[in-house]
Amino acid sequence: MSSINRVVILGNLTRDPELRATAAGTSVCRLRVACNSRWRNSDTGEWDEKPNFFDVSVFGASAEACSRFLEKGRPVAVDGRLDWHEWENAEGERRQAVGVVADNVQFLASRAGAEVDAEELEEEESISF
Repeated sequence: MSSINRVVILGNLTRDPELRATAAGTSVCRLRVACNSRWRNSDTGEWDEKPNFFDVSVFGASAEACSRFLEKGRPVAVDGRLDWHEWENAEGERRQAVGVVADNVQFLASRAGAEVDAEELEEEESISF
């Protein structure tokens, strides 16, 4: 039986990207993305929300672009896969975590950025040829 390991997250960065390199020299950028879950409370009928936080790893040229152009608070769309890993900490305890390895990161416009883009578009459209 084949399996599918795919995740799509749309949310905001909770901190500035962290760029590092592997021992082999490959760029790795670490992101933390916040994404809310929303549901209707059966007792009150009101909408409730809970924040979820996801650690995302981006590799190669995409990692460098994320580090250069993204910052805390910026909305992003991440398409990738889940990755489970384990390690031993300094006290000798075994630790494990599930993170996201990004195949694609789209930089989404913030509200202020969207307004600027719309103004630039209007200026371009007003130029007659």
